[in-house]
Amino acid sequence: MNTFKKRIQSILNKLPDDCSIEEIQYHLYVLEKVRQGLYVADQGTTLQQEEVEGLLNKWLIE
Repeated sequence: MNTFKKRIQSILNKLPDDCSIEEIQYHLYVLEKVRQGLYVADQGTTLQQEEVEGLLNKWLIE
């Protein structure tokens, strides 16, 4: 299952026959966000845990 189309078909096969278009859209949204996250991780542009915690502390205090 290397192609995006095959991944979508797999999602559709797992959903119940009476699912709504919103449920399908949600699953496609999640699939795309995971794909984007994996791409970013592969590029090495992720933040370390300590960096994220520092940013959160700064944002939550302000």
